[in-house]
Amino acid sequence: MDIRVIKREEIKVVGIAWNGSYSQLDQIPKLFSQMNERLEEVVYQKNHNIFIAPFHGRETELTYYVTVPVEEINYVPEGMLGFTIPDKSYVFSTHSGNAAEIENTYKQMLAWMEEYGYEQDHQALCLEVYKANMIENRAYADQFQVEIYIPVKKYARIHY
Repeated sequence: MDIRVIKREEIKVVGIAWNGSYSQLDQIPKLFSQMNERLEEVVYQKNHNIFIAPFHGRETELTYYVTVPVEEINYVPEGMLGFTIPDKSYVFSTHSGNAAEIENTYKQMLAWMEEYGYEQDHQALCLEVYKANMIENRAYADQFQVEIYIPVKKYARIHY
């Protein structure tokens, strides 16, 4: 698995939000369907081929957004929200394979961060980036692919 640190530029997004406990994670796929049905309502879309899913986990719950990138946030449809994700450094990798095994990819990324001296920035949003065809084509669950970005605030320690 290729894991590395990258810098992402600021991203403006518009989409829907969900807040719930970790036992309710099975609700998240429904969010993608809801957002997919409402895509035409979002103006100034930048890339019609991806969904950006920022999220913020806490001890017992998380907030998960399903959004699309936009050029500007001048109009936000009813029931949606728009916000800017600031430029940030992230530990990045791609999960490929069974969707149910994504947790293993996160564990490997977190172990890599610890090994190389990176600290997660818990004040920033983690990101998952999905190609739109992965959302529309659930028949290929074993060929699931998602880019994962974990925000970092501490850079690697120097190795001698």
